[in-house]
Amino acid sequence: MKSEVNVTYLGGPTIILEIGGLRLMTDPTLDPAGEQFMINDKPAYHKTEGPATTDIGKIDVVLLSHDQHGDNLDHAGRELLKQVDKTLTTKIGAERLGGNALGLAPWESIALNDEVVITGTPARHGPAGSEKLTGDVTGFIITIAGLQIYITGDTVFYDGVKEVAEKFKPQYVFIFAGAAKPRGPFNVTMGTNDAIDTAFAFPDATIIPVHFEGWSHYTETGEMLQQSFNALGIGGQLRILEPGVKTNL
Repeated sequence: MKSEVNVTYLGGPTIILEIGGLRLMTDPTLDPAGEQFMINDKPAYHKTEGPATTDIGKIDVVLLSHDQHGDNLDHAGRELLKQVDKTLTTKIGAERLGGNALGLAPWESIALNDEVVITGTPARHGPAGSEKLTGDVTGFIITIAGLQIYITGDTVFYDGVKEVAEKFKPQYVFIFAGAAKPRGPFNVTMGTNDAIDTAFAFPDATIIPVHFEGWSHYTETGEMLQQSFNALGIGGQLRILEPGVKTNL
């Protein structure tokens, strides 16, 4: 029997998943609009919108793609980490964060309770060769009886995502979209082509985009994604969540 999952999209890369008696949050970005973030000591991007709701409640575990960029972990998000039981992230990120942070290598798993298992997945935050520039990132597979959910984290479509498709059969894939361009004319998250490639790599999954609104360096919208999916005849595979509204998957 498939487990019940509720999701609330807060904007940016941040969702709350209620699954297996736990409340999980991805990449907490909870600052108000206007917060500025730097790259190499220069202003790089800013928040254009605050979270869709501030009625967050208790979060048990944070699934953090990476800690080194403000659009995945902002000031208020860092404060939240002090209140949660566990933060799962990259190995180097866990070293930097300390406290309750635990690093997962790709394909390494941890059981959160008797029902929910989290597995780290490979991710690459930009084109080939960008790793030294953008740093380590991770994605996650959430497994519970009868259900798998794939959180891509900040990644483009590449061989690592194909490996996930070979090893897992998730029913839902949350892609970090928006074709973010904080450093130049190249994407560090999925653009439309990446999203389509992901949809065809996971043909039986519902593709749910996040990370495409609320920050100044996103260059593609949910509407653009929907138009592209419709043009290829796979519009029904894409599901765009209404911000701030709890939705049953």
